[in-house]
Amino acid sequence: MDTHSNDMSNVIEADRAHIWHHLSQHKQYETVDPRIIVEGRGMKVWDAKGKEHLDAVSGGVWTVNVGYGRESIANAVRDQLVKLCYFAGSAGSVPGAKFAQRLIEKMPGLSRVYYANSGSEANEKVFKMVRQISHRHHGGKKHKILFRERDYHGTTITCLSAGGQPQRNAQYGPFTPGFVEVPHCLEYRKQWDVANYGERAADAIEEVILREGPDTVGAICLEPVTAGGGVIVPPAGYWDRVQEICKRHNILIHIDEVVCGVGRTGEWFGYQHFGVKPDFVTMAKGVASGYAAIACTVTTEAVFDMFKDDANDPMSYFRDISTFGGCTSGPAAALENMRIIEDEGLLYNTVRMGARVLENLNALAQRHKVIGDVRGKGLFCGAELVADRGTREPADEKMVAAVVADCMAQGVIIGMTNRSLPGFNNTLCLSPALIATADDIDHITDAIDRALTKVFG
Repeated sequence: MDTHSNDMSNVIEADRAHIWHHLSQHKQYETVDPRIIVEGRGMKVWDAKGKEHLDAVSGGVWTVNVGYGRESIANAVRDQLVKLCYFAGSAGSVPGAKFAQRLIEKMPGLSRVYYANSGSEANEKVFKMVRQISHRHHGGKKHKILFRERDYHGTTITCLSAGGQPQRNAQYGPFTPGFVEVPHCLEYRKQWDVANYGERAADAIEEVILREGPDTVGAICLEPVTAGGGVIVPPAGYWDRVQEICKRHNILIHIDEVVCGVGRTGEWFGYQHFGVKPDFVTMAKGVASGYAAIACTVTTEAVFDMFKDDANDPMSYFRDISTFGGCTSGPAAALENMRIIEDEGLLYNTVRMGARVLENLNALAQRHKVIGDVRGKGLFCGAELVADRGTREPADEKMVAAVVADCMAQGVIIGMTNRSLPGFNNTLCLSPALIATADDIDHITDAIDRALTKVFG
C-alpha cells in the first residue's frame, strides 16, 4: 500500500503540531508519533506508516457497523449532497422522511424521529423533553432523571450529569442538578448475595425512587447493554421488573441505543432482546456506520402529543433546533446502511459470529486464569480480567493496557473499558463490524490468546 512516505511525514508533523485528539494525553506525542489512520476496507485499516490492522472495535468506538469502503453509501451521500446538501430541520427532506419511515418500521410502538448529529445531542433532546413535560404537565415537580452506575450517555455537561463513570466526570463539575444515580446490574460484581439478582438490582431502582419521591422523578435513562462500563448484559428478571416499577410510578423509560442500535447486538435494537417498551430511544453511531454524522431521538406518539398546540400555552411546542440535524447526508447514508444490513443478512451474521466470539473467549478462559468473566450480546462482547478468580480482584490496569498494546503490535485493534472504578478498567472489549467472518473472529481471539500469554504468562 502506497502511503506516500514524504507526504505522510508532513501529515504526521502537522497532526502533532495542530490536532487536539480525543481522549488523549498529548504529552506522549513529544516522543512518539500520533497514530493516523489512512484507509479502510472491509474489516481492515491501514495507518500512515503502511501497517495493516484488523479492526475489532469498528472504528474505535463501536461505529462502523457495515465495514469500511462501502461505495454504495458514499455514492448515496454524494448524489444527495449534489441535489440538496442541507436545509434547516424546521422543514423536511426526502431522505429524512424516507429514513424515518424505514426506521419506525423496525421499532413497533414508536412513531416520531427527531434528527441531530451526535449521541450526546440525541440524549440532551430527551432530557429537555422530560423537563418540558414536567413543567407542562406536572407543575415542574416531576423533573428528576435517573441514570445507572457504569452507564455513559455522552460528553456534554448535562450528559455527564447522567453519567455513571467517575473518570469521565472528574474535573468537569458542577453538573446539571436533578440527575440521580441508581445501582449497576453487573452480576459478576453483585452488591447483594441473592439468587434473583436481576430483580434485586431493579428493586434497588425503586428504593431510589421512593427515597427521592415518585412525584419528583420523570424518567430513567439506561443503556440496554452497558458499553464502556464493562459490556454488561442485564440479568434475567431485570428489565421486566424495571418496567413494572416505571409503570407503577409513572416514570418514562429512555433507552440509550447509541452503541447497541442498528444491529450491534443481533437485533435492530438492544432493547428488543428484553421486551422493553420505551418512551424514548436514542441512537447515533451505527445509524450510518460513520459514513455521515447522524443521530436520532425517537419517541412514542403519546410523547409527541404532549408538545402539540395548546391555546393556553404558546410555548407548548418543543423549542429546540440542531443546526446540522438538517444535513441530508446523514439520512441518505442511513438508508443505504440499513439496506446493506438487510440485504446481506447482517443481523443473522451478528448472532452467529457473536456466538463464536463468546465460544472462543470461553475457551481462552479455560487456558488463562486471568479471565474472570466472559459476557456479551451479538458482536458486542467483553472479557473481564482479574488478578485472582477467587476474590475477583481486578487485574492491574497497566497489564490490561499491555494486552491491548500487544494486540495492536500484532495488527489487531481491540478496546478496554474506562478507568474509573474497581472492575471498570479491566475488561477487554470487542465490537467488530457486523460483516465479520469466522476467520476474522478467530484471528482476533488468537491475538488475544498470544497477548495474554505474553503479559500474564
